[in-house]
Amino acid sequence: MARQIPKTMKAGQYDPKQGKVVVNEIPVPVPGKNEMLVKIKSASLCHSDFLAMEQTKDEPVTIGHEGCGHIVAFDPSAEGKGFSVGDAVGFLCFRGCCYNCRGCSIHFTHCETGGQRLQGWPGTDGFFAEYAIVDYHAAIKLDESVWDMTRASAVFCAGVTTFHSIDQCDLSPGDWFGVVGCGGLGQMAIQYAKAMGLRVVATDVAVANLAEAKSQGADAVFNSMQSGYIDEIKKLTGGGCKAVAVYTNADKAYETAPSLIAVGGTLMAVGLPKNPIKVDVMDIAVSNYQLKSTNTGNHIGLPKVVEFTGKHGIMPVVDIKPGLESLPEMVEAMRMGKASKRQAVVFS
Repeated sequence: MARQIPKTMKAGQYDPKQGKVVVNEIPVPVPGKNEMLVKIKSASLCHSDFLAMEQTKDEPVTIGHEGCGHIVAFDPSAEGKGFSVGDAVGFLCFRGCCYNCRGCSIHFTHCETGGQRLQGWPGTDGFFAEYAIVDYHAAIKLDESVWDMTRASAVFCAGVTTFHSIDQCDLSPGDWFGVVGCGGLGQMAIQYAKAMGLRVVATDVAVANLAEAKSQGADAVFNSMQSGYIDEIKKLTGGGCKAVAVYTNADKAYETAPSLIAVGGTLMAVGLPKNPIKVDVMDIAVSNYQLKSTNTGNHIGLPKVVEFTGKHGIMPVVDIKPGLESLPEMVEAMRMGKASKRQAVVFS
């Protein structure tokens, strides 16, 4: 029996006029070309959501770009594309892309049509809602015997990004990998790195984050507020890590991260600081280290991430909240640096 789709739904929206996140009753969206309607099972909060809120100046927008759920309806143009009503799906957060041009093969923000829209950002609603629109190109089916749908949402931003950040460092089992910043991103990175056979050393300034990093498999953790930790890491790793990824937006993290890298290693930039990072080009020129960066990628790389994640039983450690009414409190906890885990709203 087909699910009855209501006319309206609850959505967690940032209202620029009030300057805060509120829960509003809004119409259930209707899928357009290449789109399907998904009943959201879980949506999780990301630091990038703050950038979206800062840029929202006019009308309220439903925040959130990490989600998963079950398909409830299709636009006719999205039928027969490998999905069925009831399928569990995860998805990236872009609509309106062509998925065929050179730009889309790199990242959806570069779509040559100019029609791309980022969900959860000004003008395009995101996933902190009971229902959301998803482009079928950006979606992938999930096996619910493997995937915990109450926690899986964070995989489709945090997980995809951290997987790529390690996969693109050209590491081999047994290499040392440094995780700078042990919040939600860093914690997922630890899980992926250990599944790839790497040895992991993690740093943070928060005791709770370091404890969580250790529980998720880090071989060693260091508080970067304590003097001498860089020398200790170099001693432990035999001269430094083969690669170090920065998963925080703290300027200080980017200042100190190169000191943790072995000669010829890689600095992977993931966290988005407000200020430009300082790079000594001489370090790059003489191969002290190489500088790389990564992101959520596109639909081309998504199957590899999902297959690896399911095979190794990787799942975000998430602080699950019972409903959208929890969202303002979640936002404030992240803003104040009090959230030691990813936070997610689970819908019934």
